[in-house]
Amino acid sequence: MDGDRVALSRRVERLALALVPLGFLAVFFAWPLAAILERSLVSDGRLDLPFDVLVRRSTLEVAWFTLWQATASTALAVVAGLPLAWALARFDFRGRRLVAALVLVPFVLPTVVVATAFVALLPDAVERSVWAILLAHVFFNVAVVVRLVGSFWERLDERTWDAAATLGAGPARRFRSLTLPALAPALAAAASIVFLFCFTSFGVVLILGGPRYATLETEIYNQAARAFDLRTAAALALLQLVAVAVVVAVAGRLERRVGGPQRIRGAHARRPSGRERAWVALAVGGSLALLALPPAMLVERSLSVPGGHGLDHYRRLAEETPALLVAPWHAIANSLLFAALAAAIALAVGIPSAVLAVRAAGGPLDTLVMLPLGASAAMLGFGFLLAFADPPLALRGSAWLVPIAQALVATPFVVRTLSPALRSVDPRLREAAAVLGATPARVRREIDVPLATRALAVAAGLAFAIALGEFGATVFIARAEWPTLPVAIFRFLGRPGAENVGQAMALCVVLMGLTAIGALAADRLVGRGRWRS
Repeated sequence: MDGDRVALSRRVERLALALVPLGFLAVFFAWPLAAILERSLVSDGRLDLPFDVLVRRSTLEVAWFTLWQATASTALAVVAGLPLAWALARFDFRGRRLVAALVLVPFVLPTVVVATAFVALLPDAVERSVWAILLAHVFFNVAVVVRLVGSFWERLDERTWDAAATLGAGPARRFRSLTLPALAPALAAAASIVFLFCFTSFGVVLILGGPRYATLETEIYNQAARAFDLRTAAALALLQLVAVAVVVAVAGRLERRVGGPQRIRGAHARRPSGRERAWVALAVGGSLALLALPPAMLVERSLSVPGGHGLDHYRRLAEETPALLVAPWHAIANSLLFAALAAAIALAVGIPSAVLAVRAAGGPLDTLVMLPLGASAAMLGFGFLLAFADPPLALRGSAWLVPIAQALVATPFVVRTLSPALRSVDPRLREAAAVLGATPARVRREIDVPLATRALAVAAGLAFAIALGEFGATVFIARAEWPTLPVAIFRFLGRPGAENVGQAMALCVVLMGLTAIGALAADRLVGRGRWRS
């Protein structure tokens, strides 16, 4: 009888835990997507497939540009990331862990900051061009290649390479015949993830592409927010959804191959010797210099004033401006407030999701929580506009939509951060506590929570940093009197004049500093980084 009561209690507890993430996803993810499908597929109560929109020359040109720029960006990012991945995977040197952390900073920077940094870096003839888009994508995504390929490279057995060298194979032949085939699964997985990010890139293309270049993501925004053609925007969102679903499926399949059987070497990374020191110094120093150049130029431009350098642009952040309905410092305060609320919502949804994912060893809920990663942020923002325009949830004019949208984007990262920590808890501890009479609630309070405290802090910091820089969805739904930092930067860049550009640069430096501090703090909290100094 007691066993039946305990089993019933556990089923009720699982149901209660599942209601939070399922309800959140149903209202704020499934409903907006359904609104997009309804607007694109239904007209006057009848099924009306948007073939006329999909076969337009303009749509085909946008789709082609989206595809080829993502392909080119991916190839360049893989080539740029391989030297640093090699150095970090194979060699132990002073500051190795710091280098690995610094490489992560560009990836967590908001896309609007990255785009503005390249506006500051590149000459006028290049800053609104395809090359600007490609270079910004490489800067933003090289960390994916370094982390994923480097961690895989680190596990490969070096004895095969040593044997080939003994038989007379030179470095080029060993790389071509041994290294590339061995790294193929990791390269494919990294390339598919980078391709997904570049395919759905919004802020970079919107700012650096100008009026000449548009991807599906930016064209959804142009049609909805500028041309007010909601049917065309919905049709493009549908096309984007299908394309992203295919890319996500391929990326997931390739990523699973990374965990396949490989020969694992027993030795740790070794100190470089001889000419290796020069090559490692070149790979590390060159990569860090190239990654540091855009942010450094951004800081320099934020301090540049007529006649020299000064803090004039930063002082003007406290003054009223025609670019915004409020003083720019309000955007900083709004971003901090919205990011804190979004982090709280993401934790409220992510914690029960992670608990259930661990108990069910994955399961359908884990897959459902990951779905927002596959939907583009701009598409979600557009779906919010459609779904919450009318009762029963007429929230389109509410400031609450901003942290909700940001939390939707951040929740998958919270789940992915918490799940490994919860899985690492020895189940014998829970069993011993249960034998001694502890209730399930007390077991969680006394065992799970203390052991997962660090992961909770990392998840909260990561969610805060992601929400702080979210731009794709926020630009659709942020009210004019409640701008966030990325939206304010975009508004300043859209107005002529050196003062507006200077204030945009100053806001970017503020946002870059906040996100970089959060990223480095989270990386330090993990404490068990893969690369140690």
